[in-house]
Amino acid sequence: MDIFGAIIGPFKWLVSFIMVAFHDGLSSIGMPAANGWTWTLAIIGLVLVIRAALIPVFVKQIKAQRGMQLLQPDLKKLQEKYKGKTDQLSRQAMAQEQMAMYKKHGTNPFSACLPMLIQMPFFFALFQVLSGISQAKDQGAGIGAMSHEQVVEFDASSIFGAPLSAALLHGGAGNTAVVVLSIVMILAMTASQFITQKQIMAKNMSEEAMASPFMRQQKMMLYILPVVFGVGGINFPIGVLIYWTTTNLWTMGQQFFVIRRMPTPGSPAAKALAERRAAKGLPALSVLTGKRDEAADAAAAAALEAKGQRVQPQRKNRKKK
Repeated sequence: MDIFGAIIGPFKWLVSFIMVAFHDGLSSIGMPAANGWTWTLAIIGLVLVIRAALIPVFVKQIKAQRGMQLLQPDLKKLQEKYKGKTDQLSRQAMAQEQMAMYKKHGTNPFSACLPMLIQMPFFFALFQVLSGISQAKDQGAGIGAMSHEQVVEFDASSIFGAPLSAALLHGGAGNTAVVVLSIVMILAMTASQFITQKQIMAKNMSEEAMASPFMRQQKMMLYILPVVFGVGGINFPIGVLIYWTTTNLWTMGQQFFVIRRMPTPGSPAAKALAERRAAKGLPALSVLTGKRDEAADAAAAAALEAKGQRVQPQRKNRKKK
């Protein structure tokens, strides 16, 4: 077995095990075992399990991103300190000071990639499971936790007349249902990804981030990534397109919630949240935790007392909005 296969092997077993568990659960409540919609719901269940397990990682990502935003002034000072110094020792010293700064504040510039990196082995594992269905059926074998009987059931299952194991580029072009459903799923997959990234750039980035040299790369990726996934989608089996579209929709909804309730400091969404809370007479929120900012409340109380105004005590269990 090659190195890639050895790495993906455990993920193939886990992915197929989760799918089989959902499939058996749905079958036990009366859904046909060989029905395409039963397996489709099993794939969606796989997405829900993986994305729910990634919520702690996503929360950590948000905190790290906010920490990076708060570090921007210090990073600019560091860049000014080493401006024009191109020798090896200066570059090494600047890198060491940056890493020390990241470590001190518990953040790093690669935090945004972490959820995607964690998901990729599961995506490749699902791709290998679904693309190997027909071969496993012909060989009388199973795949991962899927028995041969379940492989045969999956191979025979379809939705809207399109087999879940069929891909547009690999034998599916002659099936009108496969062509239509693949195109619809690819468009939904790329559109949801584009909308997610667009709303982040339009509402959830500070002025400093928008003016940074990395912004040009972000704008390029905004248009390049959907094209890459769109072109690559013609290789994906219908089941993989269902998985990727579902996870993109989850990401889009998740980002909408974060942008509205826990926006990046200094972004248009953060200003909108502050205005909504101020209009309701609610206290400020911490930019790092998204919870009530006790330090800001204490500072405001001290300022009011200095002016001779009495501060009304607030109940700690007051409903948050």
